[in-house]
Order: sequence, then structure tokens, then C-alpha cells
Amino acid sequence: MLGEIKGLNEECGIFGIWGHQESAQLTYYGLHALQHRGQEGAGIITSDGEQLKLAKGHGLINEVFSQHQLEELKGHASMGHVRYATAGDGGYENIQPLLFRSQTGGLALAHNGNLVNAQALKNQLEAQGSILQTTSDTEVVAHLIKRARHLELDQAIAEALSMIKGAYAFLMMTEDKMFVANDPRGLRPLCLGHLGESWVVSSETCAFDIIGATYDREVKPGELLIISDEGVESKRFSAPIQRTLCSMEYVYFSRPDSNLDGKNVHASRKRMGKALAKESPIEADVVTGVPDSSISAAIGYAEEAGLPYELGLIKNRYVGRTFIQPSQELREQGVKMKLSAVRGIVEGKRVVMVDDSIVRGTTSRRIVKMLKEAGAKEVHVRIASPPIKNPCYYGIDTSNSGELIAANNTVEEIEEQIEADSLAYLTPEGLNEAIYEGEESMEHGGCMACFTGNYPTEIYPNTVHPYEKA
Repeated sequence: MLGEIKGLNEECGIFGIWGHQESAQLTYYGLHALQHRGQEGAGIITSDGEQLKLAKGHGLINEVFSQHQLEELKGHASMGHVRYATAGDGGYENIQPLLFRSQTGGLALAHNGNLVNAQALKNQLEAQGSILQTTSDTEVVAHLIKRARHLELDQAIAEALSMIKGAYAFLMMTEDKMFVANDPRGLRPLCLGHLGESWVVSSETCAFDIIGATYDREVKPGELLIISDEGVESKRFSAPIQRTLCSMEYVYFSRPDSNLDGKNVHASRKRMGKALAKESPIEADVVTGVPDSSISAAIGYAEEAGLPYELGLIKNRYVGRTFIQPSQELREQGVKMKLSAVRGIVEGKRVVMVDDSIVRGTTSRRIVKMLKEAGAKEVHVRIASPPIKNPCYYGIDTSNSGELIAANNTVEEIEEQIEADSLAYLTPEGLNEAIYEGEESMEHGGCMACFTGNYPTEIYPNTVHPYEKA
């Protein structure tokens, strides 16, 4: 998969629907549209008004669920989750949605993001007698909700959410209600729509399209939605704060047919490519992009530079998760399982290779070498985002700074290491302008902590990077 090629992964995606008798089937299709957000595990839970029923497992959506299983998940309400397993976090018990049962009923939770104060809360809960069953941050919220048992459930959820810090888009469900919440800065995407008289919630709008639902609006930062047979009720659990949606959602993670915060992802990526061509022009013959997330930026670069865009790199779409890995000897002989250069396009040409990011540099070096082996005369690498210099604590696996090539090397040194004829990155200002089209530029912009080191929330002393959990 491309995520394995690039070494960069989003943590997960969430989808829910209320008021439809085919809720499990529609959740399956919604999760299929969000499969790019997580390929390691999936789960679906349904409510028929009296009980919650859960099915989950390791793997892709079509590996986890059979038609028979979906038929068994009866109910008018459903929610689901796809995940990318973090280090030490790949056990079955961590696959979401998590389901908790008590004498007062069931509670299911699914979460996209990462809590920066999770470890401190876990320590506090265990000191007070709680026994945690998973290593997931999500379980912390269930314990906090249950401890506020003197409150109505919506109030208990609001109180629990006020205690957690970091990035989170939550779906929660009981037998008779669904709760939807986005963190006070809206770091993770979450949107609301409808299908007939049914309500639909998703990490991305592309999931609405696949089931024929209509997009209504974004779930606001600090907002708690309560969905039931009576409709949708909106409450606030936090005062409004300037939204800082993760910029990497636009750069890499979200599907190009999704809209985030009112901006189409494909159009934003094209503008990134155009800005990159203005900032870092180069004499060349052809422009190509690294499939799939860089194609839009490469098209934009080519249009602005007045150069032809060509498919100089082809992705093999039939290499699955369980594909047998080639031996070291075969790798050295040039066995290219996932990506190949098109010799007839790049041979004898000065090639501009546009990519969305460089994390560790090993993939970029391999692609540059591949293009040159296919006969490219020159390979000029252009990156449609700034250098990733800082770890992300909000649910993306940019590793610790020691493994980020841009944290320890200059652009010139990276250029030498990846063996490119030239290398240039998009500036933070250029990225923000491309995403938000000049809407007060940096004031309106999203989270760029991985580029700038300016984190929108406090990073606690004992914050554990989500991909370094024991």
C-alpha cells in the first residue's frame, strides 16, 4: 500500500448513521470510502433500540466483514471505525468501536486522533481504582464518563471531554442515542450530513458520496451533537477557539474528492503545486507525481510551469497487505512490487518529480534512483509541503525527531542524500495560502506543528508519542 511505501499513516476514520434499517450495510460502505485512513483493523456496532451488537477484526473492511455478518448486525443505528495500529497498540482489544456494558446500558466509543494528556489521566484513573482493559486513549474517556454518574449522560460526556486535551473526533452510541464531538480546535475532520430522514456522520465527505448522502456542515470545534429519533440537538462543551485543522489532511491524508472546512482537497493540492512552481521553478521537460496523493499537486505544478504532465510513475494496485515480501537478493536485483517508472516517458528527459512530503528520505531516494535507472537525464524533486521537522502528537505517525530527515539535515544535505539533481519544498506561507486561498492567510490557517514546531495545544511533560507506546 502507498502508506507502506511512504512511511506515513493517519490513525483512523469514523462513520455513523442514525435512522436507517440498513445501517450496518451503509456503515460498511462508508468505512470502505474511508479505508485510506486505516487498513489494520475495522469494527461496526449497531443498535436496534434495545441492545448494542458489535463485530470487529484485523484487516481491511472486506476481510473483516462477510455478508452474513452484516445481516446479523440488525438495527436502525450504526457506527464504525477503521484504524491504523500504533506501536504496541495492535491487539484485538484495541480495535474500535470499544463497547462497555453496565447495569444502566451499553456505551460504544470510536475515536480519531490522539490525547496528549492520556497518560496522566490513566495514572489518575488507576490510582483511583480503575482497571484499564486496553492501551487505547479512547478507553480513558469511557472511564471519565462513568465517573460522572451523578450527571445526565450528555452532561457526563461534556464533562469528560472538558478534561481531555489533544486531537479528537468522537462518535459514541447508546441503545437510544448517538453522540458526536469534535475537539475545541477542530484538529481532526468531522462532518454531518443526511440521507433522506437519516443522519450521517463521517471523517470525510467522500463517504457521503458513496452512499448517496447529502453534506450539511462541519461539526464545529467544541461542539457536542446528540442524535436520536427526535432529531439532532447541538450543545457546546468548550468555548469557541480558532480552528486549526491538521494541514496534512490537505497535503496527504484525505481523499481528493473530499471537502474539508469548505475546501476541496484536490483543488487545494493543485494550488499547492502551482505555488511550488512559482516558488521553485526549474528548467525541465516533463512533470510527474508520485501516486496517488501527489498527482493533484503535480498537475498544478505542470500547469503553472507550462510543462507537460505525464504518468512517469505507475502504482501497482494489486499488491495487497499480505503480499509476500521479496528477499533482499531480489530487492537488490530491482524487483519493484509497488511502484514502477515508465521508461517511454522519462527516458532522456529532465524530470520534475512532485511528491507531497519527505519523512525519512528512503522512499524519495528509491524513486529518484528508479527514474534515473529508467533513463531520466535529470530528476528535480519538488515537495508540495514544508520540511517535516517535528513529531505529531495528534494522531499521525511522524516519528520522533531523530527519524525525521529534515530535523537533522539541511535541504542541501537531503538533496545529496536522495541523489536528486535539485530539491525544493513549499514554504509554510505558500502552503497556507494554497489551502485557504488567502483568507487572512496564517490567521485562518490550520495546524502546521510538524513543519513549524508551533503546537496548538499544550504538550504535557509525560506526553507519549502515539507511535511509541509500549
